[in-house]
Amino acid sequence: MKKEKQKITVYYDGACPSCIKDRKNYEKLAGKNGEDVCWFDISGQDAYLRDIGIDPHKALSELHVRDERQQIVSELDAYILLMSRVYLLKPLAWLIGLPVIRPLLASLYHRMVNRRLKRSGRL
Repeated sequence: MKKEKQKITVYYDGACPSCIKDRKNYEKLAGKNGEDVCWFDISGQDAYLRDIGIDPHKALSELHVRDERQQIVSELDAYILLMSRVYLLKPLAWLIGLPVIRPLLASLYHRMVNRRLKRSGRL
């Protein structure tokens, strides 16, 4: 008998075209594994985010995921968790977790997100 994966929840910015594109690409690569991921659009959900312990500003600037144990992980830990659930993305999840790559990627990620939020007038 195959063990079922527990569902996780991804809190994503539904007002961000590249975030929507990334979601669609993930779902395409995940196939049936994508059924174990709930996607929650954070747009206009500040009160709810605060209720579950996520700072709404950080929710815009960092990916957040609620894992199987109902713990919230963010930033690269969230990406690693999400990607490690898909066979084709597991090597990438491992790679971005490496101590040499992780800080560089985190810095690049934050610069890109801040640039996107400034362009859209949301930062």
